[in-house]
Amino acid sequence: MPRIRKAAAAGAGEDAVTTGRPPAAPAASGRSGGIQSLVRAGAILDTVARHPGGIALADLSAAVGLHTSTAFALIQTLVALGYIDQGERDRRYRVGSRLFAIAAGALDEAALLNLASPVLADLSAATGEASHLAVRSGRDIVVVARKAATGLLQLSDRGGAVRPAHATAIGKVLLSAMPEEDFERLLPTLSLERFTPDTITEPEALRREIAAIRASGIAHDRRELDPDVSCIAMLVHDFAGRPLAAIGVSGPIWRMAAHLQERSDQLRAAARRLSAALGHADRDGAS
Repeated sequence: MPRIRKAAAAGAGEDAVTTGRPPAAPAASGRSGGIQSLVRAGAILDTVARHPGGIALADLSAAVGLHTSTAFALIQTLVALGYIDQGERDRRYRVGSRLFAIAAGALDEAALLNLASPVLADLSAATGEASHLAVRSGRDIVVVARKAATGLLQLSDRGGAVRPAHATAIGKVLLSAMPEEDFERLLPTLSLERFTPDTITEPEALRREIAAIRASGIAHDRRELDPDVSCIAMLVHDFAGRPLAAIGVSGPIWRMAAHLQERSDQLRAAARRLSAALGHADRDGAS
């Protein structure tokens, strides 16, 4: 029995010396060993996902509390399976294409609505205003779900809930998420129809508005679609940090103006919450 304890202590000490953490449990065999490997692989994937610029082997091993040789064996398996990718030049590890494919396949409209519904419900309850979720489809801004201020969740039909991109907060924030060159190609195709005296109808004015939204992270509809309604909107990001949708709050302009900062803070929290549910890591306070 002393020999068994000594061997176990030596194996545990390898992790403890490397990480400065308490000795790890001795490696198990059989089913328990397989579970331990899964837990460690999950920790590795989580850590890699939090480093979009890549992470070196030594840093990754330290972050998950494993000896470099132990971590390397698991990492190589994940690389072989396509869940992790290693850069040819910098040798740093990043999320692999297979993991992206699995996550992307899970993010259909039904999944998005399932995750968004409680967020919209809580946002409307907190603000007392209508909340909504929208996506961009070419030139169209499609409202896929709306939570009325009365508390009734209304799922919008994709074919009939189209909003003008240039005259809505949800539309403008989704335009701001486009790469500059793509936005410039889309701009001439937008009708820029006037709905109220405050609607933006000039391309250069819309360019300035989109630039301001990119800088601030929030879009405003200041009586641009309806003279009595104001709206604010922010982006929702997916697991890869890509803008997936826009979440917004709208209400009577006098009420929104009186509580604009509070509504902005509540909306930002909701955008972060939904982004987190979609797997996005909130870095530097961004949603």
